[in-house]
Amino acid sequence: MNIKAICLGAFALSVLSGVAFAGALDEPDNMAPFFTDASMKTMKPKAEFRAAWDAMSKDKQGAMMKECQDAAMSKPHAEFCANLQALGGAN
Repeated sequence: MNIKAICLGAFALSVLSGVAFAGALDEPDNMAPFFTDASMKTMKPKAEFRAAWDAMSKDKQGAMMKECQDAAMSKPHAEFCANLQALGGAN
């Protein structure tokens, strides 16, 4: 095989797999309503957290809950998922 074809194939695979692993918890637009700051380090108080959750579409809620139930996906978002679980999940 040609080294150029191998490199191109590896690059294409990495690009496609990177997109496939990005989920609802990795989308800044989904997560921003739950945080008080742009760096998304400080979460809003429970009442505001619940209001942001209630304002979200059922599709997004479902996707976020699904990712929070997956140990590998939720690990980087443990505090967020714990707050979500405390709400009782989707309404």
